[in-house]
Amino acid sequence: MYQIILCTCPDIECAQNIAQHLVKGKHAACVNIIPNVISVYRWENKIESDNEVQLIIKTQTDKFNDVADEIKCLHRYDTPEIIAMNIQQGDNHYLNWITESLK
Repeated sequence: MYQIILCTCPDIECAQNIAQHLVKGKHAACVNIIPNVISVYRWENKIESDNEVQLIIKTQTDKFNDVADEIKCLHRYDTPEIIAMNIQQGDNHYLNWITESLK
């Protein structure tokens, strides 16, 4: 019913833009922005290392496609990270707040 969606961004401006759009559009109840995340990954057959900004997006599972579409429209990467993890348990007051925030 609830999910955390992870997305890395190239810089704080991109991260804030995506976060603002997701919350304003009621696609996400809350987005945490964590700067200075070092990502090591393979791209075009080379090992890369970049300083990125991590988004932690709290939403409902039925909002995944909306969140993914918004990220794809606003993100500068060709292939942005958009992965979801279901929330198995959470404080009922917090989960209810997510539900109310997305109405």
